[in-house]
Amino acid sequence: MNTFEMNDGYEIYRSVDLEVRAYSSSAYELVLVLFDGLLDELNRVHGHIEGKRFELKGKSLEKCLNILNGLKSSLDYENGGEIVRDLARLYDYCIHRLIDVSVSLSLSGLDEVVHLLGQLRDGWEGVNIARA
Repeated sequence: MNTFEMNDGYEIYRSVDLEVRAYSSSAYELVLVLFDGLLDELNRVHGHIEGKRFELKGKSLEKCLNILNGLKSSLDYENGGEIVRDLARLYDYCIHRLIDVSVSLSLSGLDEVVHLLGQLRDGWEGVNIARA
């Protein structure tokens, strides 16, 4: 079995796993699923940059940007107040940093985004645990 076939099989498994998790999740758990997928994909970006697999880096970054835009577009701007505005600014900042990483191939810039989003993910997990 070649690497492409193994990666293709993994992607199918990951897609089915994501669908199952999304279908059976609360809104808070769905945000966690999105963050987990985002952080996994950012780790792939890191590997693609190190491995000089620039086409795959671009595809992975596109997935990350789509997830961030999805998270941002799901914010409740009417009822969320200042925290929603702060989250939107943080998502925008991460989007801009990832666009910069796409061009500069800066692993430190990528690590900054991973750190920020990891902290946000931990915050969402705390909210999910507190409401349970």
